[in-house]
Amino acid sequence: MRFTVATPKAITLCMTDLIDDDELPTQNVTEPLRRAIGDRYLTYALSTIMHRALPDARDGLKPVHRRILYAMRELKLSATGGFRKSAKISGDVMGNYHPHGDAAIYDAMARLAQDFNVRYPLVDGQGNFGNIDGDNPAASRYTEARMTSVAEALLEGLNEDAVDFRENYDGTLSEPVVLPATFPNLLANGASGIAVGMATNIPPHNISELCDACLHMIKTPDVREDTLLNYVPGPDFPTGGVIVEPAENIAQAYRTGRGSFRLRCKWEKEDLGRGQWQIVVTEIPYQVQKSKLIEKLAELIQTKKVPILADVRDESADDIRLVLEPRSKNVEPDVLMNMLYRSSDLEIRFSLNMNVLIDGVTPKVCSMKEVLRAFLDFRREVLIRRSKHRMEKIDHRLEVLEGFIIAFLNLDRVIDIIRYDDAPKQALMAENWDLDHARATSEKDYKSPLPSSGVSQLTEVQSEAILNMRLRSLRRLEELELIRERDALQEERAGIVALLGSEDMQWERISDQLKEAKKTFGKGYEGGARRTVFAEAAEVEEVPIEAMIDREPVTIVCSQMGWIRAMSGHIDLTRELKFKDGDGPRFIFHAETTDRLLMFGSNGRFYTLSAANLPGGRGMGEPVRLMVDLPNEAEIVDIFVHKPEGRLLVASTAGDGFVVPQKDVIAQTRTGKQVLNVKDDVKAMICKPVAGDHVAVVSKNGRFLVFPVEELPELGRGKGVRIQKYNMARGRQGTLELDGGLSDITTFKWEEGLTWSMGNSGKTRHEQDLSDWLAKRASVGKKPPYGFPKDNKFK
Repeated sequence: MRFTVATPKAITLCMTDLIDDDELPTQNVTEPLRRAIGDRYLTYALSTIMHRALPDARDGLKPVHRRILYAMRELKLSATGGFRKSAKISGDVMGNYHPHGDAAIYDAMARLAQDFNVRYPLVDGQGNFGNIDGDNPAASRYTEARMTSVAEALLEGLNEDAVDFRENYDGTLSEPVVLPATFPNLLANGASGIAVGMATNIPPHNISELCDACLHMIKTPDVREDTLLNYVPGPDFPTGGVIVEPAENIAQAYRTGRGSFRLRCKWEKEDLGRGQWQIVVTEIPYQVQKSKLIEKLAELIQTKKVPILADVRDESADDIRLVLEPRSKNVEPDVLMNMLYRSSDLEIRFSLNMNVLIDGVTPKVCSMKEVLRAFLDFRREVLIRRSKHRMEKIDHRLEVLEGFIIAFLNLDRVIDIIRYDDAPKQALMAENWDLDHARATSEKDYKSPLPSSGVSQLTEVQSEAILNMRLRSLRRLEELELIRERDALQEERAGIVALLGSEDMQWERISDQLKEAKKTFGKGYEGGARRTVFAEAAEVEEVPIEAMIDREPVTIVCSQMGWIRAMSGHIDLTRELKFKDGDGPRFIFHAETTDRLLMFGSNGRFYTLSAANLPGGRGMGEPVRLMVDLPNEAEIVDIFVHKPEGRLLVASTAGDGFVVPQKDVIAQTRTGKQVLNVKDDVKAMICKPVAGDHVAVVSKNGRFLVFPVEELPELGRGKGVRIQKYNMARGRQGTLELDGGLSDITTFKWEEGLTWSMGNSGKTRHEQDLSDWLAKRASVGKKPPYGFPKDNKFK
């Protein structure tokens, strides 16, 4: 397949937004489409992994963060200096080093200034840089920034050839490949990112603990993974909180580089007197927005998913203070908090995925030991490079000093050459300087070691330095200063040579640097002390919601249109009540606030309601369809108090049914629980409690049947079995139609017989012996007993 593609160089230029798509240089190539797309997608994936998403294990930074800090250094925005507009900083970063959107750069810089997101902020922000509520920072033209002392520690030694530099995107400037980093910033501040096919998520830790772990690794290079937990017990989040993850899980996570931590809020019980109390949350989990947390808690109160929570208030100022009020003082605080842990972000699970770039090139999921080892090896490399750079500076200065000393020993001759020679530099280099006479005079006067005797010549560097010397430096005492400086540099050089030749001395020097970092950013540093604490997740015994609610009598009223309410007290059930126009009473019964109510719909589903959550009786109530997901086409068959030990007989209009335990019909969600399966025109019709050992059923055509309850199966869900047989009859149009159908059903005790009311007269009839109607289930039955209601209903 032949097609036109952009060259790799053009693709790189396009990715950096330097040229328009129409200006891309193209070439005609012939290659399979699969390989062309695969190669280019792989190039894009590697670019995303290495240059955007994954941090470097050495300095713990992504390119955008590294470039922000380097640009601020170039602008001389030190921790003790002045502030500059954030727009200037992000503009310089974009124009010089990071050719992407200024909004993305400013967002990255703003996050480095947020003390609730970054454990050790690298940017000192002045102005609105966002807050823990989730509000965005102000525009870059309104805010100012500079580096913090922590950021300066990451840049320390940058001008001493500590790291490699590379050209920026257009080749006009250079930027560091990695920052020297005097402490393990990767674990100190953490990182998160999503690449192509991989991601990273590293929590922040405490610098002091990390330094202790590094010091132990220097003393014991083959340290076990679990031993490091004695120094770094777990993450240290900037927002504090309580880690309740078991120690063995934490050890496994750090050992494999993958895992998670259960993080809870920190709270305390505040006594209000007279037995009243409230809970005050002082620290919330990491990366949880306070405003959204409060919205979730308010939703739990509104939907009554946590009925024992009465109110939530935000009394926060500079600190966090969320007040949670219980509905009853009889509730245990631990029970309330455990329910909130399961239902809100007062407890989260922070995942650990230490996927980092080793040496800035290879992505790898590392253990804590591997990450710290990568940092220590990098610090040794930085130490060696800085030492060699310092030695080069010393050697250059010693060469200049030797030339100065020679000049002072032959000062008159040097002055003559400079005054009278047309090419003094070449003349100084060509002159053979005899040091014997000058040496005797100088050592007599100063008793200082001088250059060896004999003849010496000046190098180009020495000659240039002599010609650039100031006249006032030709004092006699200046010679002593030069000799002292030379001696000090020679001593320092000898120390560097010894350092470069001894690995033990190198690790000792690195240990000193780590101790200094620990002293600087440890407990004495503002916010350096550990914030996140550890605790065990105490298993609080599950307490039923009914036990947390004050037990009070109520009367449940549900109208014909499905408006439900709970009136205080047990009122007279025959009392006349108010309803909306066109509406009237349908269900009314006594209950208690601790009761759960079961509602059976014509769709065969059971729905569960809490009596304590129903609206009060002062108004007309609320539609029950707002509390549960009862379809509009479904009707309410019955509502009654749930009795866990009871059983129910459910039946459909088709005459099928079965027995189901009440404990099996409790629904945990608004959608209810399907129990009686119905389809087409068949609907659920009857739901009666099983109150005896026999079933009495009557059909619409007046057929009465009695059979034992045992003949009905006990199921959790299903269509059921045939309860009564109905014959087919020919209708008026000559078609076959069902003669009869289920009219009503009830249960009774055989020895007690059956009682029913006789019309509106108020009289009742009791039939003790029902042997004439006793038959097998699914029989047709006989005519009802004498005096049975003509509407074929048990009343």
